[in-house]
Amino acid sequence: MKYPQILIAGVDEAGCGPLAGPVTAASVVLPPCYVNAKIADSKSLSARQREILYSEIVEVALAYSVVSVGSRRIDRINIRESTRLAHRLAMHRLLLTLQRSGSFTRNPVAVHFLIDGHLPLETTASYETIIKGDSKLLVIGAASILAKVTRDRLMTVLDKHYPGYGFTKHKGYGTRLHLESIAACGPSPVHRRTFAGVKEFVGSSGSHIRTDTTDIREKG
Repeated sequence: MKYPQILIAGVDEAGCGPLAGPVTAASVVLPPCYVNAKIADSKSLSARQREILYSEIVEVALAYSVVSVGSRRIDRINIRESTRLAHRLAMHRLLLTLQRSGSFTRNPVAVHFLIDGHLPLETTASYETIIKGDSKLLVIGAASILAKVTRDRLMTVLDKHYPGYGFTKHKGYGTRLHLESIAACGPSPVHRRTFAGVKEFVGSSGSHIRTDTTDIREKG
């Protein structure tokens, strides 16, 4: 089949380094002529700026997808493979979203993915990796914002399920407050038990016995 056009999709993730919670990847296709100088690497923006841009991105996007891979899966296959899995799932979900769209069904398109970083993927999709792509390309910066905002919102929800760790404040990263909370309470079910700062306390008594039932979440 000869495709009449090629769509460019950005892919990025948030949450590789934290001690708790999921790693979240997003993929997004923006309109070809869309320009927004405010979109940048999500780490360079304030939480308020990211929330405003998130709303605009999901409003103007031709398609987008956000997928989270949970802490249990991270412990089973490691963070590198979990990040690769999140990337593939976000890409696959975006392709399905495009296929379900009536306009794209009538006018099939090819999709080329631009992925932040350097991790190779096992996929038949057309892609290339770009180191620091979130600060170089608009579409990857947009994906980084979708991933970061979604993950931050998930961590706020987890804070309500597992109070005492301060997830809303540090989003699971290894701050002094977080490390002290793990030492005092023991790891929660959403902590990454293979990570330094957590694994030392696995088996210690804690009051959070709730089962983590969320491993992978999709949105798009």
